[in-house]
Amino acid sequence: MTTDAIEQRLRTHQIATLNSRAAALRHLVLQAPAPVIARMLGYTDQQTSRIATATGSPWSRYASGDDHSP
Repeated sequence: MTTDAIEQRLRTHQIATLNSRAAALRHLVLQAPAPVIARMLGYTDQQTSRIATATGSPWSRYASGDDHSP
């Protein structure tokens, strides 16, 4: 089953998927640094950092660093 098919089924039952996804992302950035969440879920660091700042995340000042630099 594709994500589109799941989303269509949820909409058929009047379950909002976008709001749920946004709420889940806001909850995640409260529990872990935004760059970590971004890499895990395929978002950009800027997207998750913006959400972390808006939610008042304790991780909003986290410096992700670059593990691949010499």
